Amino acid sequence: MPPPSDIVKVAIEWPGANAQLIEMDQKRPLSSIIREVCDGWSLSGSEQFALRYADGPQLYITEQSRGDIKNGTILRLAISPTRAARQLLERIQSHGIDARLEALKELAKLSADPTFAAEFINMEGIGTLARLVESGTHLPSYQDFCKVNLNVNVFGEMLAFTLTAFLELMDHGIVSWDLISLSFIKQIAGYVNQPMVDVSILQRSLAILESMVLNSHSLYHRVAQEITVGQLIGHLQVSNQEIQTYAIALINALFLKAPEDRRQRNTAEKHPVFSSHCGITEMASSLAQKHLRSIILNHVIRGNRPIKAEMAHQLYVLQVLTFNLLEERMMTKMDPNDQAQRDIIFELRRIAFDGENDPTGTEKRKAMYTKDYKMLGFTNHVNPAMDFTQTPPGMLALDNMLYLAKVHQDTYIRIVLENSSREDKHECPFGRCAIELTRMLCEILQVGELPNEGCNDYHPMFFTHDRAWEEFFCVCIQLLNKTWKEMRATAEDFNKVMQVVREQITRALAMKPSSIDQLKTKLRGLNYSEILRLRQSERMSQDDFQSPPIIELRERIQPEILELIKQQRLNRLCEGSCFRKLGNRRRQEKFWFCRLSLNHKVLHYGDLDESPQGEVPFELLSDKIPVSDIKSVVTGKDCPHMKEKSALKQNKEVLELAFSVLYDPDETLNFVAPNKYEYCIWTDGLCALLGREMGSDLTRSDLDTLISMEMKLRLLDLENITIPEAPPPVPKEPSSYNFTYNYS
Repeated sequence: MPPPSDIVKVAIEWPGANAQLIEMDQKRPLSSIIREVCDGWSLSGSEQFALRYADGPQLYITEQSRGDIKNGTILRLAISPTRAARQLLERIQSHGIDARLEALKELAKLSADPTFAAEFINMEGIGTLARLVESGTHLPSYQDFCKVNLNVNVFGEMLAFTLTAFLELMDHGIVSWDLISLSFIKQIAGYVNQPMVDVSILQRSLAILESMVLNSHSLYHRVAQEITVGQLIGHLQVSNQEIQTYAIALINALFLKAPEDRRQRNTAEKHPVFSSHCGITEMASSLAQKHLRSIILNHVIRGNRPIKAEMAHQLYVLQVLTFNLLEERMMTKMDPNDQAQRDIIFELRRIAFDGENDPTGTEKRKAMYTKDYKMLGFTNHVNPAMDFTQTPPGMLALDNMLYLAKVHQDTYIRIVLENSSREDKHECPFGRCAIELTRMLCEILQVGELPNEGCNDYHPMFFTHDRAWEEFFCVCIQLLNKTWKEMRATAEDFNKVMQVVREQITRALAMKPSSIDQLKTKLRGLNYSEILRLRQSERMSQDDFQSPPIIELRERIQPEILELIKQQRLNRLCEGSCFRKLGNRRRQEKFWFCRLSLNHKVLHYGDLDESPQGEVPFELLSDKIPVSDIKSVVTGKDCPHMKEKSALKQNKEVLELAFSVLYDPDETLNFVAPNKYEYCIWTDGLCALLGREMGSDLTRSDLDTLISMEMKLRLLDLENITIPEAPPPVPKEPSSYNFTYNYS
């Protein structure tokens, strides 16, 4: 007879004593169980003790978290969080160097525990840590370090543990970041600006500053006064990718939280074409930005080390924030009555046609301008300013056109004159195309959108040029002109051409070209005929397999293919996957691993210190769930761990990768897949285990691919033979059945 669901069998350890094996009744108060355990070892004062996990993060067990205890769990009797917090608070202020170092080391480890953190914070522990940091080298007994000739690394270790504990405690969200003093910020900024500082101190200092900026509007201004992008550039030139990641993360945080007026200045710096309209230019900042880009390119992207996932995410965030500088121009309508803006259109006409001021009269000059604007491809020939009143792309399209005309003047003139001289109605309207192309590029690169939490999709080529956006536009407008000619398009085919160009650009970007020149090479290989070939190849399964006999054959094959996909999914679950635990800080993330037993009856899982490089043995996974106990699998906003996060825009990506296993008795195992592929694999595999339909996008894609391949193999002998829509008619019966075969 199986034990009741509210009874769990656990082992409880105590240093120097044999472990106690007990059956823990989850209905009994935790204090009663602790008292019983203490009596077993003749320990008095049971209220001074608590239970902790012996493995993994070794968290304290509370009435709220005790439901997570599983059969076979090893626990440890420890001093209560209140007592531990009081003792550590006393020890970190003691004068003994060794005692203080050990206390800070233990505090850094315990601070990740929310139960301990709450007790330590209630005792003004954060204020004590802040004062230790603010005092700098004037910590009590620092002079003793020199007297006893100790290695200065001891001080570095103490400071690193202090900063680690501080950051862990603040990340629980119990105390507001707004309470941090200016002297503390100055001290932390001093460690970042210090040329020779310990790596662990630098990492934690950068992380603390990033958290300040992201969590407090008032602290942003204080941090921005102490730390500039120029001061962080040096940390990007080191060989330690962790330091580089923290530095870029802080740059991103400063960028993301910058007030609108600073973003205006950045926009003016990035677009000197219209800087006079913003009225603000800061040459030093502009040079610093260019310097930053080249350093990231040479020391990070083209460095000797592979880009890790967190670095890729930070580069993606920087790319998104950089493109978001274009949002204001993208959403700015042109004022047809603004002479300065109209002058830009006049400049486009002048460069294209090299026109001089015509003294022959206003009416004649106006008629000539109208003809020129028509040749430039504007929709409104009389007043082309009206073409830029729609947002997006607004004035951004005009900026792109002017950049092409000034920087790539020969290309601009060739495109305009080549099309204006054609009389066969196949001319490509440059103005209309440039406006629509700008809108398309904004959509492809998601200009104005916030970065997604789980996305690592950065493009190295955008870090290779100071004007990467404009250069990207220049390459794409030439592609559009070339594709227009290849399609022999007319004005009626405008939308078709734009669809082909979008496909060419998205396919080229998916190849991750490392430079603008490499992008050009990729696009040359994706000409119109190649796009048609790819489309035809991708549609072949749909176009060739629509006759009733083929549909019937497909239906017969489908169950075999689905079974094949099911076995592949279950095999992948047996191999297992590593998942990231949701936390406040990505770069100090925690991992756990889950895999299915080889007999498909048990899910094994457990915490890991770091992301594994291969398969994790079952012996290292301490927890398990019988598949027979699983009731259902839920995804997205239905997951318990997504209930509070679904409203945040930056968690949209996480929401799409979240799923949970619901199992008896009212327990959940929550997942956030590392990518869409793993999400589909696991949700399909779990559904297969439960005998339910596998409904992911990956299953549909695999099913189409495998059925298409199987059908082609089976129909090889019927190549160039027309398959009838209906089976051939049954022949009429013979007039008589009096016939025989002569075998002689």
